[in-house]
Amino acid sequence: MTEFRKIQAQGVHHITLTGADRQTSIDFWEGVLGMPFIFDQPNFDDPDEGHLYFDPGDGRLVTIFTNEKRSPDPAPASQAPGNVHHIAFNVSQASFWQAAKRLEARGISHSGPKDRGFMDSIYFRDPLGLLIELASYRFEPPEGCRHADVMIEAHRIRVERGDHHIDREHLADAIELLVERGRQSLSSDRGARNPY
Repeated sequence: MTEFRKIQAQGVHHITLTGADRQTSIDFWEGVLGMPFIFDQPNFDDPDEGHLYFDPGDGRLVTIFTNEKRSPDPAPASQAPGNVHHIAFNVSQASFWQAAKRLEARGISHSGPKDRGFMDSIYFRDPLGLLIELASYRFEPPEGCRHADVMIEAHRIRVERGDHHIDREHLADAIELLVERGRQSLSSDRGARNPY
């Protein structure tokens, strides 16, 4: 009998998108989203294409296949089953609240800020119609924890309380729980107090 074993993923290595021409790709990924253009080589599987690499800021890569015969097409990209719906990039709250103004300065239409409970989002399309999301968490995880650690605890709290979606209170309670679990204290009772 065959024993099935997982192939354990440890993060997104890179995302590769089919782009238009080289300059459009550089202008969008570096010139709009600020991702440094770090690597350029041919597409090993298609000699007519280039392969551009951009640094989205977290040590991973976004790569674009380019072809000088392809032009930008702003028509919305298909979101049919099996296709990419959108790609979300993390931005700070400081950058998030400047995004609408900076998109508008280029004439790029967008959704406006969207309240997602645990984060803020704004959506717009790249020059080829791909839906892009700029997402900004409303919280910082405790030292030694990841955003995912806070999210799973906030989810459990939300479900236990019967709430519709994760919101700020669930996040705050999840952070408190993670700190209590992960940090030692000399106090025998670490409960909340009112010293006033």
